[in-house]
Amino acid sequence: MEKMTMKAYAVKHKLSLFNVVKLVKSGKVKSETVTEEGKETIYIIVDENNMTIAKEKEYEAQKDEDNELETRVTQLEAEVRALRREIEALKKARL
Repeated sequence: MEKMTMKAYAVKHKLSLFNVVKLVKSGKVKSETVTEEGKETIYIIVDENNMTIAKEKEYEAQKDEDNELETRVTQLEAEVRALRREIEALKKARL
């Protein structure tokens, strides 16, 4: 298990510091508070096993999003084809 500051965690995972604070406050990320030089510093405990599980979940979420986008693109392509047929029909009717 590795410890890293909230800022380092935010940089590593491409998150804003605000979102990291929310994760810590909600308990979604393991953390510990250490007093250093009179200041309380919050360290996030990074467990490699949890990281692989999180990456798998992220991959599945990305896969689901890709499927949704692919479905939407297919629907839009069908709509474009229908609109083009309608435009051609209107052009022929006009002439």
